[in-house]
Amino acid sequence: MALLRVSRREWAALVGAAMIAAAAPAWAQDVYRVGALNPVTGAGSTYGSGMQKSIYAAVAEVNAAGGAGGRRFEALAEDTQTSPEPAVLAAKKLIEVNKASAILGTWSSSVSLAIQPLTQGSNTILMHTSSAPTLFSQNVRNLGWGFQSGSKYNGRAMNAAVKNEGFKRPAIMAFNNDAAVGNVNAFKSAYEAEGGKIVASVVYEPKRTSYRSELEKVVAANPDVIALSGYLPDTTIILREAYELGVNAKFIIPGWAAGPQLLQALGPEVSEGVLVYESVPDANSAAFKRYSEAYQKALGSSGEDNVFAAQAYDMVISLALAMEKAGPGSDNLAIAKEIRTVSSPDGQKVTSFAEGKKLLQAGQKINYEGASGPLDFDEDGNAVAIFAVSAITKGKYVRSYVLN
Repeated sequence: MALLRVSRREWAALVGAAMIAAAAPAWAQDVYRVGALNPVTGAGSTYGSGMQKSIYAAVAEVNAAGGAGGRRFEALAEDTQTSPEPAVLAAKKLIEVNKASAILGTWSSSVSLAIQPLTQGSNTILMHTSSAPTLFSQNVRNLGWGFQSGSKYNGRAMNAAVKNEGFKRPAIMAFNNDAAVGNVNAFKSAYEAEGGKIVASVVYEPKRTSYRSELEKVVAANPDVIALSGYLPDTTIILREAYELGVNAKFIIPGWAAGPQLLQALGPEVSEGVLVYESVPDANSAAFKRYSEAYQKALGSSGEDNVFAAQAYDMVISLALAMEKAGPGSDNLAIAKEIRTVSSPDGQKVTSFAEGKKLLQAGQKINYEGASGPLDFDEDGNAVAIFAVSAITKGKYVRSYVLN
């Protein structure tokens, strides 16, 4: 039998590697990779960098507590550019090259819809902040989870705000995609179910330099409020043109179309009185405070400025707790089954991964209440958010009231 000759240098390297492996904790020898696929550039850039950094902060928290289900987390980041085509290429790289087992933090519905076939086909868990109804109806393998309330909840929130403000003649303007149209359709259903009537409705196309003709059509019906479901670029154009036309109707818009960039683009005079409905975190919760400290350290501003970052942080913690519940060696289908379980209202409330892991190892049920809210997922895998309404007043967002 031939002898294997090993040089002294090779032998020292082999011994050293063996010593490192022996010294490392068992959980550190198995890696679970997550792809932070966020809108760092494009229409969602207001939120994307904060989402990415919050994912990294949560990964560090999980690893500091010894990992999840016998595995260490590793995060790899890519930019969706808030556009389906580059997002698909980035998702393919994360799944096929980087071997990511989960994709976290896709923002716009067009992006999430574009990559969902990839994640479903590869048994990759997808956690997103998108609201398109199709994302949930096509979630056949229960691998997709929405941390931002979907269209049916956004529509109900819009309806509640319109009623609370006392408007009687609402009109609708919607960006032509599944999410935006889904939002206003849900609003219309809720409003008309209570005997109201939508006086005008227009669906407009993206990437236009003017929406004056669509706006004039809506204004001709004499509405007292225009429910505008779009994104930052088109919302900015429509609000500016409404001001130029002297439109008297109020506008109510979703939070993802607002933010500091809208105020900067329009100025205080043009933006005055615009109402914003949005999902909001529980700023008094322990989970939120922990997340907000990390956000402040990374970006120099309060975590309240970016609810999507809070949701991205919760994605990591929820996923890690589900892995811990599923146990070592569990595949993604088994892990996904536990995502709802670890946030079940009948469990003991926990607000951190370390706290939840300890109770799970003791055989107890847990209820993770996160930085972004209670995370009670419905039958479609959609978290039900807390909504609030703000009014833009003298160039600032002023919180008016919480809807639920």
